[in-house]
Amino acid sequence: MKKRKILVSMMIAGGLIAPAAYATNGYFSNGYGIKSEGMGGVGIAFPQDSLAAATNPAGMVMVGDRIDFGLELFHPDRSSQITGSPGANGSYDGNNISNFLIPNFGYNKMMAPDYSLGVSIYGNGGMNTGYMNNPFAAYGGQGEGGVNLKQLFIAPTWSKKVDEHNSVGVSLNLAYQTFSAQGIQGFSAATAPGVGANSTSNNGTDTSTGYGLHFGWIGQVTPDVTLGATYQTKTRMTKFSNYSGLFANLGSFDIPATYGVGIAVKAVPTTTVAFDIQRIMYGDVTSISNPLGGVPFNLGAQNGAGFGWQNMTVYKIGVSHDWSSTLTLRAGWAHNKEPYATSETFFNILAPGVVTDNVTLGATWKLADKSEISVFYMHAFSNTVSGVNDIPGAYGGGNVSNSLSEDSLGISYGW
Repeated sequence: MKKRKILVSMMIAGGLIAPAAYATNGYFSNGYGIKSEGMGGVGIAFPQDSLAAATNPAGMVMVGDRIDFGLELFHPDRSSQITGSPGANGSYDGNNISNFLIPNFGYNKMMAPDYSLGVSIYGNGGMNTGYMNNPFAAYGGQGEGGVNLKQLFIAPTWSKKVDEHNSVGVSLNLAYQTFSAQGIQGFSAATAPGVGANSTSNNGTDTSTGYGLHFGWIGQVTPDVTLGATYQTKTRMTKFSNYSGLFANLGSFDIPATYGVGIAVKAVPTTTVAFDIQRIMYGDVTSISNPLGGVPFNLGAQNGAGFGWQNMTVYKIGVSHDWSSTLTLRAGWAHNKEPYATSETFFNILAPGVVTDNVTLGATWKLADKSEISVFYMHAFSNTVSGVNDIPGAYGGGNVSNSLSEDSLGISYGW
């Protein structure tokens, strides 16, 4: 019966994960696992469940035998405003789809007292915009406008205690992503010579697969202080061939590397404060980092135009307090800087990942059968990036402002 429950949970997580549409730290999630998300996404030095590998693989051996299944309702509110551009001026609502269900699943098994094997399945990130009133219509777009990027990670993980105070771990990140774009046919005239002019928009949903590695360490330096460090390689992905005229290098869209450090301090026996610093290397992926520039854009070319995103540093702090033997309360806050400059707002109508601050609350109830239910709530405050003369003159000139806010509510069951 137990094996059947595990299998069913994995099938559900794998089958439903596709609607993921994160955009909290650029297009990455604020955290992984309901407990971590309730603490602002911290977890490098403070593993709490079998989704720990998503943040730091070394944490899996510390959570022991465990199964977790979670479900999150994610609600982003995205919009853009165009001024000074003849025929395009106005406000545009990007919420054609406004709610997304995002499941996650984790399983960990202690193979011996000092090492474990497990797997974590989760949405790494994504971005979705859907404009019924297409902001690119004045630039040659037809029908509804927007994009839909989804990323799934399946991470088999080995974790080991190397001594009484230190553990290490490594995950093999098996990645699957999908992408579609519609209503941006006007950019076909800006593709590089030799790149298919019909490969920028309305080519259905394309898929991409790849792999990378994730390494981690956790060390208890005193009875009350724990440190952690983690590094995740760039995930090398196959190309979106259907959109070879949109993304640089004929459709290349790798997943950026990340690294980070964390500390967890037991302030009193019932309260732990954790702090993480994470670095996301958007700047190392050409199709994400290269600026759009002026016409011609050379979309799809080797080292061609992109979204102009920069590397991002994310600061996270969270508190966990054992209110009683059966109730744990959590809270957290995370901060980053917008991923792109005011000169890059035109192309980023498609990907307005500009929120910089979010707050979270969470709780866990332990049940009589030793299982538990956890919940969290996240609010990412509205933020706007306003461009000045960021629409190229060949497209009429003008200014674009992109805005985003988010709310998320999640629940998990673990045993």
